[in-house]
Amino acid sequence: MAARPAPEADRPSWAPSGRLLARAAALTAALTAVGALLGLVRDQLLAHTFGAGTGTDAFLVAWTVPEFAATLLIEDGMALVLVPAFAAALTRRATAPPAGPDPVRALVGATLPKAALGAGVAAGLLVLTAPLVVPLLAPGLPERQLAVDCTRLTATCLLSFALAGYCSAALRAHGRYLAPAAIYVAYNTGIITAVALLDPGVWGVRAAAAGVAAGGVLMVLIQAPVLWRRLRAPADRRRGGSGDRRPGAPGDPGGLADPGGPGDLGGPAEKRPGGLADPGGLADPGGPGDPSEPADRRPGRPGDRGGPGEPAVRAVLTVLAPVIVFAVSRQSQVLVERFLAAPLPAGAISHLNYAQKVAQLPMVLSLMLCTVSFPVVARALAAGDTETARRRAERDLLLAGVIVLVGAATVVAAAPQIVGLLFQRGAFDGADTAATAGVMRVYALGLLGQTLVGALVRCYFSASRPLWYPAAAMLGGIALTAAAGSAWAGPWGARGIAAANALGITLTAALLLLGLRRQSVPLDARRLATGLARLTAAAAVATAAGRWCAAGPPPLAVPLAFAAVTVAFTATACALRAPVVPDLIRSAHPFRRLAKARS
Repeated sequence: MAARPAPEADRPSWAPSGRLLARAAALTAALTAVGALLGLVRDQLLAHTFGAGTGTDAFLVAWTVPEFAATLLIEDGMALVLVPAFAAALTRRATAPPAGPDPVRALVGATLPKAALGAGVAAGLLVLTAPLVVPLLAPGLPERQLAVDCTRLTATCLLSFALAGYCSAALRAHGRYLAPAAIYVAYNTGIITAVALLDPGVWGVRAAAAGVAAGGVLMVLIQAPVLWRRLRAPADRRRGGSGDRRPGAPGDPGGLADPGGPGDLGGPAEKRPGGLADPGGLADPGGPGDPSEPADRRPGRPGDRGGPGEPAVRAVLTVLAPVIVFAVSRQSQVLVERFLAAPLPAGAISHLNYAQKVAQLPMVLSLMLCTVSFPVVARALAAGDTETARRRAERDLLLAGVIVLVGAATVVAAAPQIVGLLFQRGAFDGADTAATAGVMRVYALGLLGQTLVGALVRCYFSASRPLWYPAAAMLGGIALTAAAGSAWAGPWGARGIAAANALGITLTAALLLLGLRRQSVPLDARRLATGLARLTAAAAVATAAGRWCAAGPPPLAVPLAFAAVTVAFTATACALRAPVVPDLIRSAHPFRRLAKARS
């Protein structure tokens, strides 16, 4: 499971080095941590300023729009479609004649204006129909007009998030990780600044909604100049000529954000016509989504999904539809939760929100590994190298499982202490802390499922094939969440809704594991399930140890619980012969690193 990367001499020319991936992961981890920290500061500021009452509930209903848009346009939908498309375009660029059209620029020219226009129209429609949308999202909400005002402010995120997601996908496919990793730093900075500067007595929670709109604009501004420079790069640099710096070249600083540096995944590559990642998709020359070909493209080309004369738009929608349905159904978890929580006592939506934001931090950190390696898997499939894609994907899944299980064990062990330390001040009192902590512990039970869904779906869509299985699995999970939530919300309140969420997402993860044979990356489902089961058993033991240590002095309870969870998890995982953990211990040993450096 913990296969070592291939030696540099055997590494394909398109593949980035292990050193580059480690640096990219470290950079993404650092900026993700900063963004998560600012997210906590944001939530602390919201809790301190507005508490957990009807006003905050109204804002959170409006916040459903950008949360939904983030999943569809940044985290899942846009990335799952565009990263493989740009990967195939970059591979095609390496073998295209120098005098011909640039496939990457052609892809941008054909997709970016349409994406911006569609998102802009959707934002305008939401502004006009906000009074009709709010009752659908949260029937019985006391502060309906306030929620409408906030929804109109956050509607701009449909456009800004679409542009931000497009830039992120394009830059990651090019091996540029700095700007995409910083988008949530910019987003949370915009919200914090607006809440701090706008008078709460005049604006109320509308200040937070205005901050959401400002944060979306900042996400675009920090990425657009970088992408513009990449697209405007000289032809000799883009095509691997004298201007293209390679790893180890004199004067190459190895910067991840340096055009043509070692982070550039667009180098020369071997590609078979009609290969795994080239089924006539978005970047296939002559395929349905190729912007450089007319709609009546050549008939009989391998990978064509339609007959002669079929419009390209129709074929592109065929590729997009499964991804859109998956992303929409996944984000529907939030819609179901807030719909079911609206009739509950005031503050239920707020308790669900605060608990979810904190509980999902381990999931966000674990998925950074898959975010960094997703373009690598896509390029491997574009080059027909399924073995590299399999090794990378299996190791990332298990590493993500280790991170999220340690985090989930800490959350369950010390939930009241974590919530009290983060939020209990100002308008957020002890009753809010107890309610939020109870919900957070239940949410944590579904964190492994959330991580597996986010990681596995990248394997399903890495070859840009229109697979409907992930969308069907997600719809099954949402149906279970809705049914269980409707039954449990009455007797158990917000905890019942959180339990339904955990149950539904776990079902989706199990279905995706069972369907691994249907995807392009040939993962071993049985071996993965066995490894994850052993890691989960280690996390159960670690939770008990962390809960015992969390009974210490309040200021030290959280770090003591985390230390106890880490030690107990590591020892139990090694005893159970769980994957990945022993290799992590060996690689982190100081004497081993010193010996390796000397050799």
